[in-house]
Order: sequence, then structure tokens, then C-alpha cells
Amino acid sequence: MKKNKPEASRIKSAGRFWRDLPIGSKMRFVMLFTLLVIFASNLILYSQINYLIRRMNSVYSSNVNLSELSDSIDRVQEDLYRYLEVRDYESLSDFFREEENYRRLYQSLSEQVGDNPSLVLEKNIRNMSANFLKYADDAVSAKRGMNVSAYRENYEKAEKLYRFIVDDIEDLNEIQFQNNAANYQTLQKALQYMEFTSILTQAVVVLVSILLVIAITRDIVAPLRDLAHTASRIGEGNLDLQVAPVDSNDEIGIVTRTFNDMVTSIKSYVVQVRESAEKQQEMKEQELMMQNHLKEAQLRFLQAQINPHFLYNSLNAGVQLAEMEDDEKTAVFLEKMADFFRYNVRKGKEDATIAQELEMVDNYIYILNVRFAGEIYFEKQVNPRLLDCSVPGMILQPIVENAVNHGIRDMLGEGKIFLTIDQKDNKIAITVADNGKGMTSEQIATVLAHSKVAHDDESTGVGLDNVISRLVIYFDVQPEEMVAIESEGPGKGTAVTLYLPIRRMD
Repeated sequence: MKKNKPEASRIKSAGRFWRDLPIGSKMRFVMLFTLLVIFASNLILYSQINYLIRRMNSVYSSNVNLSELSDSIDRVQEDLYRYLEVRDYESLSDFFREEENYRRLYQSLSEQVGDNPSLVLEKNIRNMSANFLKYADDAVSAKRGMNVSAYRENYEKAEKLYRFIVDDIEDLNEIQFQNNAANYQTLQKALQYMEFTSILTQAVVVLVSILLVIAITRDIVAPLRDLAHTASRIGEGNLDLQVAPVDSNDEIGIVTRTFNDMVTSIKSYVVQVRESAEKQQEMKEQELMMQNHLKEAQLRFLQAQINPHFLYNSLNAGVQLAEMEDDEKTAVFLEKMADFFRYNVRKGKEDATIAQELEMVDNYIYILNVRFAGEIYFEKQVNPRLLDCSVPGMILQPIVENAVNHGIRDMLGEGKIFLTIDQKDNKIAITVADNGKGMTSEQIATVLAHSKVAHDDESTGVGLDNVISRLVIYFDVQPEEMVAIESEGPGKGTAVTLYLPIRRMD
């Protein structure tokens, strides 16, 4: 009994050592031991099976070589005949290539002398092949030398040897096939026995390994399963649960004790986190509301920049026209003016179609030509499929006005304005071009940088800068993403292009 106490103590110490061992070390030990057992058994079985397979693969290699030899001499004979018939360079090249290949193949045959029929046939084939190639080469040489009788004589000799060689190859192939078939059956039986042994051995090894893994990892997986189950319950909101303590100092024991402490601490933070989240949500909603109000205010501010000087001066021109012309023209002019300002006030606060924007531009050009006696040439080219597309109101007329005031005004020749609206890369491309003063690269950069430009007293007050500002706010993009300004320099005109998303009016 006294002798059993130290032994029991050592077993207890070993068990304690295993429980306190880190999980990584335990898993590495289990995996390494299992892999070593499986690897050792597989290595032995693999070497035996691989040896049998190599022997089986080599059984019919002699028949394969004879088949290749037979195919090669057939190609030599065919290429020789074709060259002697047509005498072209391609046939001669094929003959020499196949001749070299056949020479390499027949030289692998045995030269030994003995009573074995296979050896006798191999030696005969080897000797006849050498003579066959000699007669074939002589026939080719005679053909190239235009010696008809010589090449025919050599070809007949070569053809005669060719037939003997083919017959001997068939006889040798049949003898070797019979020998190889007997060897193959013997190896096949041995391989079947080895396969059965392999399957049985693998089944035993896998079964033992599974039992060993289950036995060793049981004390690792069970605490983790309890921990995961408790964590799942706590994740559902039940903070009154705790994991049963684990009597070990490995990672599972440490995590279990720490987990229980964390559950207790989480209870005191839940209320604070909820209150903080509610406050942050309220602040975020207020911030979004402020941003929306700011954008709305910016839009209304930009849309309200209409200079009354243009209205007054245009109405004065209408009065002067009434004095000089008849009532019908005056009525048309005043109607265009009324439509222009009615659209300016109404559509400055809402979206419009491209068709409505074009009507606005036509009215504007008509008013200017009345004031300046038809000095402005205006041409437009519009894709009719885009007329019902929705765009922010008051974006075309300010660009045309900008082309008039800063492009063609005060120029000596005829001022021309070209308006083009078409679809490009799934966007609406609106281009307003003039033949006027042009712009420098610095001026283009200033406009695209969203710099403020003073408006002329004769303008409507909604300039190019106003349009760019509204588009930036409306579509929430940078100016260079939807506005392009091109000019070859002073005196060479300017083209302003807008790239807008395609949106149909509801």
C-alpha cells in the first residue's frame, strides 16, 4: 500500500500538469501524434502500392515501344514514297526527320544472340532496319541525282525490307504481349491484395485516431461548449447567468473566471450605454436637420439673385418699340418679357424640363435681338429624346447670357451663340459655345474654383457662378465633375458644357 501512494501521487501530478497545460500545446500534441500515426501507416502502404503500380505500368512498355517503332517506319516509308513521287522540299524534310526518329528507336533493340525468340526477332529487326534506311537514303540520293534506274532499284529493296520488318515487329509484339499479359495478371492480384490490406489498415488507424482524439479533447471542448452556450444566452439579454467554474489554470479556466467578472461589470454599463446612444442619435438627427435647412437656405439665396436693372431696361426698350413700331410687335415683345420673368420667378424655385428651359432661352434671345436690332445669331441642336428630362430650373439662360455679356458683346464681327444638347456616356451633355472673346486658362480655373464674379447691371443677376453653385448643392458633387469650360485662348471663343444625370420628369 505504501508503494502505491507515490505512484498515485505521480499520476495525480501528471493529470494536474495536463489540465494546466495551455490549449495550444494540448492541440498541437493531439494533432502531431495523430498525424504521425496516419503518416507512418500511409507511408508504408504508399511505398508498397507505388512499387506495384510502377511494375504494372512497365509491363506493357515494350509493346508501346514496338507500336511506336511500327508507326515510325510507316511514316518513313510514306515520306520516302511521297518524295520519290513529287520530289518537293517538304516531303524530303519529313523523310529526314522521321528517318532520324526511327534510327533512334530501332537502336534501342537488343543485339544479344540466344535461343529466346524475342531476342532473335529484335536482332533481325535491328539489322534489317539499318539496311532499310541505307537503301532509302540511296534511293533519295539517286532521285536527287536524276538517276531513275538507281532510285527505283533502291526503293524496291527498301520496300521489301519494310514489309519484312513490319511482319517481324508484329510477331515480336504478339510474343511480348503474351508474356506481359501473364505478368500483368500476377501483379494485378498482388495489387488487389495490397488494396484490401491498405483499406483495412487505414480503417483501423483512423478508428484508433478518432477514439484517441475524442478522449484527449473531451476536457477541452466541454468547457468551451458551456462557455459558448452561456455567452449566447447572455447575448440575448439575460445578464443573470454565469459559467460554472473550471478547475484549471489554462486559457479556458482564465477565460471562464474573466467572463464571469465581465458579466457582472456589463450590467452596470448597459444603462449608461443606452442613454449615451439615445443622446448621440438625437444629436445626429439635429445635425442632419441643420444641414438640410442650410442647403435649402443656400438654394433659396442663390435663386433669389435677380437684378432688377434688366427688367427696367427691357421694359424701357418695349416702350421705345411701341413708339416706333405697330402694336402687334409691341405685344409680342411684351408677351416674351412677361413669359421670361414669369418663368424666372417660378422655375427658379423648382425643377423644369429641358423643353421649358429651351423656351426660356428662345424668349431671352428674342428680347435681346429686339433691344440690339437682331445682332445676335443663335443656333441650337437638341436631341428630341431629352426634351422631357428634368433639370434644375434657370440653368440654360444664365449660361447663354454669360456667353452674350462676356463673349460676343462689343465684338466687331457678328456674334454667334451655339447651343447643343445630346446624350453622352449616360448623361445629358449641354454645350453653349460662342465665337467671342475667349478665356485664358487662369480665367477658366477661377470660374471652376467657384469664385464670385461681379454681374453686369444689364444682366438678369443669375450668372454662371450662380448656376455652378446651385448644381453643386443640388447634385452634391464638385464643380469639375459636371462643368467643363474650353477655350483656345483670347479671341477664339468659349464653350461651356454641363454633364447632368438623366432624370425624367414625373
